[in-house]
Amino acid sequence: MSTHVSTSLPSKARQTMFNLNSALWLFQVLWGFFFAGSGFGKVLLYDGALYAAAPRAVAWYAVVPQPLIVLIGVVEVLGGIGLILPAMTGVKPKLTLLAAAGLTLTMILAAAFHLMRGEYDLIPMNLVLGVVTAFITVGRWKLRPTAAATLTTPGLLKSLAVLVVMALLVFAPTWYTMTHVQF
Repeated sequence: MSTHVSTSLPSKARQTMFNLNSALWLFQVLWGFFFAGSGFGKVLLYDGALYAAAPRAVAWYAVVPQPLIVLIGVVEVLGGIGLILPAMTGVKPKLTLLAAAGLTLTMILAAAFHLMRGEYDLIPMNLVLGVVTAFITVGRWKLRPTAAATLTTPGLLKSLAVLVVMALLVFAPTWYTMTHVQF
């Protein structure tokens, strides 16, 4: 009769850690794609004509200078990509928790901005986005950190695949909508 010796963690603990890791990955991918798309829409406002039309779709754009909106967009795009790629490849995985922390701060500032403007209907979304990015920060910092690794060819190919999927599912539709749809 052979007995299988388990790893040092009891079965229940391994299952909990797997579920936590799965939840973190799910949020990292969903929030990564969301922030990359949301940010890309703001980056496109570098175009004067798009910036002039934007307040008809999003009221707060009218009171924020164009360079600041574009900067927020760049932060969101890089943060969205940062939620996924460093942890996925293992190359500088601490960048994932820094991206999540930066996005958490961005959402806190956005909630404060909307609070000052009396835009109470926008605050719950900022809070949900911020709470989840805070969860990712704590999860990848303390609970389930991603191990550092060297970049391999398969890791590089996975990263490129993620960027291509992001370009096709997020960037291209955002660009098309913003440049071809009248607000």
